[in-house]
This record gives sequence, structure tokens and C-alpha cells, in this order.
Amino acid sequence: MRIGGIDINNPILLAPMAGVTDYPFRILCKEMGAGIVYSEFVSADGIIRENAKTLDLIHFEDAERPIGVQIFGGDARVMSNAARYVVDSFKPDILDINYGCPVPKVTKKGAGSAALKDLCLMDDITSAVVESVSDIPVTVKMRAGWNDDSIIVPKVGERLEKIGVSAIALHPRTTKQRYTGKADWRYIKELKDACSIPIIGNGDIRNMDDMIRMFEYTGCDAVMVGRAAQGNPWFFQNAVAALNGEPEPTPPSLLDIAKTCKRHFELLLENRGERTGANLMRKHFSNYIKGFPGAAIFRQSLVTAPDLNAMNDALSAFMQAAENE
Repeated sequence: MRIGGIDINNPILLAPMAGVTDYPFRILCKEMGAGIVYSEFVSADGIIRENAKTLDLIHFEDAERPIGVQIFGGDARVMSNAARYVVDSFKPDILDINYGCPVPKVTKKGAGSAALKDLCLMDDITSAVVESVSDIPVTVKMRAGWNDDSIIVPKVGERLEKIGVSAIALHPRTTKQRYTGKADWRYIKELKDACSIPIIGNGDIRNMDDMIRMFEYTGCDAVMVGRAAQGNPWFFQNAVAALNGEPEPTPPSLLDIAKTCKRHFELLLENRGERTGANLMRKHFSNYIKGFPGAAIFRQSLVTAPDLNAMNDALSAFMQAAENE
């Protein structure tokens, strides 16, 4: 698959997830085979104000390429300026526009999936960004519509393609659904049938069978994995093997999981500082440590550790137990 002039070796992509897809998580997924990784979504307003915390979300290493930086905002001029700033300052491979976030604090400002209610605004924002960064591919991640009465697929796909978007990722839930109910994959199929640019399917891919079914049912060019990869960067390794018709890799041992937890934790501390890194790691411990005897005890001790020293002690205990398994 190609997105613009970018060759994608593996059509299993890591979805952008707020508070999750920072550098430590992205690099683990990339090493396991993710075809593209994406930054957390980044505020266009924060970018043009050069807010330090906002810009920190964009930093990446060359080892992560190809990488997409995702931005969001409700004003075409601001989005255009932010896109140009990101490309000039950070030089990602792809610039992605978020038209999918359903969180009210984002949509109330006209950003994220709020654009699904105003296709003229979507056109204006998309055109401004495409014209501003003509030197790299611009992609879109979107939902199927604001609610069940306002499904905009597939007509919006044709509009975005004409404007110059290089690929579209569709999460076929509505804004009102948030993350509940079922993703309706027929909208991915309809979007693929209506467009000639690559279409990326997203939503309810929990395992290899789901991945294969999405490819077969929708005809999509790639799939984007989000929640299934949390605590499980091995998903991408398994996906590559499944697509190539190879035997399923040996599942990670308890020691493999412990070592990955430790590395993830160390990367977070280095990348985000001790306080923020430790707090962010709590949810990752919850995702990694489950499904084996005694998991609840180890998980509880790590998630509730009152400080960094206690967390390190709890992690050492988990490592020791894994080595003795």
C-alpha cells in the first residue's frame, strides 16, 4: 500500500489514542511490526501558540517512521498554520486530521467529529491543510456521522478525495455512540467502493479473526488497531504472521510480559519525567498484567503504588515471580 508517496510495508496500523500513543508505546508497537504509528491527537491552537506540552506530544524518533502526526481544531486558518508548523518543525511522513474524536470538550469547540455536522466546514479545514502542506500526504480519520440520522458515508469520502486527501481511516460508529455499541463495518465497505484512495478500517478489531474478517468483508486497504494493542504490542507481530500465512508466533511468556512492562516503564520515565511517567504507566500496568494466576494481586500493587519507589518495588516483585514461573 502507498499513501501519497509513502510505501507502507505492513497494512496493520496503530491508531492514534489520546494519552496512550506517546513515544514509548509507539516504539514498542513499531518494533513488533506496526506499519504506521500515529501521535496522540494534538491541538492546532496549542501548536500555533507553541505550547511546550503540546509540542512535546509531537516529538518522535526516526526509528518510528513512517509516522503520522494527528492534529485537531475547528478553524481552517488555525489548522492550516498548525499543519505547516508541524511539517516544518518535525517533518513527519503523514499529517492526519482528526474528524473522529467524540469527546464533548473537543466537539463543543467545533473540533474532532463536530465537523461531521458541517461538511462545508470540513471542506474548508481539509482544503486549507492540504494546500498548506502539499509536500506530504494529508489523511483523515473520521466517524460515520454525528448520529444514526446523519450518516455521511460514503458521500464525504468523495468530497475528501477531490480535495486531495491521500487516505481515509473510518471508525464506523457515530459520535453519539462514543465507544459503545457495535462498529458497523458496512460503512467501511461503502466508503471503499466509493473512493480510489486507500481506505483504512478501524473499530472492533480484537483479534486476528476480526482483522481477517474486516479485510475480507470491507475490501479495505489497511486496518487500524487501537484498544486491542493496549497491553499487547505483540498484536502486530501476530498480525504480520497471519497476513503472510505464517504460523502464529509463540505467545509472550510471563517473563516477556514483565520485561516489556519494565522497558515501557523506563521509556516513560525517560521520556515524560518521573512523576508524569509513573502516573501514565498505571493504566499500562492494568492492560499488561491480566489473564494469569495472581495477576490481580500484582496489578493492584502496581496501579495503587503511592510513589515511584513503591512502584519500582512492586515491579521488581513481578519480575521475580515471572523469572520463577
